[in-house]
Amino acid sequence: MSDISIILKYFPTITQTQQEQFIQLQPLYEEWNAQINVISRKDIDLLYERHVLHSLGIAKVMDFKPNTNVMDVGCGGGFPGIPLAILFPETNFFLVDSIGKKIKVVEEVAKALGLKNVRAEHIRAEEVNEKFEFVVSRAVTEFSTFYRWMQNKISKKQFNPLPNGILYLKGGDLTEEFKDFKKRVVLHDLKEYFSEEFFETKKVVYLPM
Repeated sequence: MSDISIILKYFPTITQTQQEQFIQLQPLYEEWNAQINVISRKDIDLLYERHVLHSLGIAKVMDFKPNTNVMDVGCGGGFPGIPLAILFPETNFFLVDSIGKKIKVVEEVAKALGLKNVRAEHIRAEEVNEKFEFVVSRAVTEFSTFYRWMQNKISKKQFNPLPNGILYLKGGDLTEEFKDFKKRVVLHDLKEYFSEEFFETKKVVYLPM
């Protein structure tokens, strides 16, 4: 099923090209998932809600400007990077993962969609020697570890609505995990933006760097 109505419900102004790219995600991930399991079997039927729209939760918090450089750490099969790259075609996305076959899926999906603003590399995030305005991720590891990896990878060049930093998708009770960052971190509840039950405990964690 390639029904993107849930995307259009919350992002009604996307272009025809973007709509077509979002529609292609379902068959592309079904095809690749049959070869390399990048999405759980039960989630593939709920791709648009649990993966695409969840990824786009970041866009409810941050409107990336053209030429912003964003790294997606531990991108798996391409989330949140691929949906964000569709939504922000003039923003540059660098997707990294330590598992090579997942990066192959990312590269093939990006190629099939004609995304010129995506590059991907099989590399550990802490080994990347570039700087980015923002780093995004879907809960790849405990946050203090993630912060340690990323603290020297944020650019000083500021031109976005929010100061440069980390945008992290995470669910559940975050009190303990973020206790060392509570004076700096901003938690955005996705249930404020999306009405589906799946988003009841999901958050975008923003940490300016």
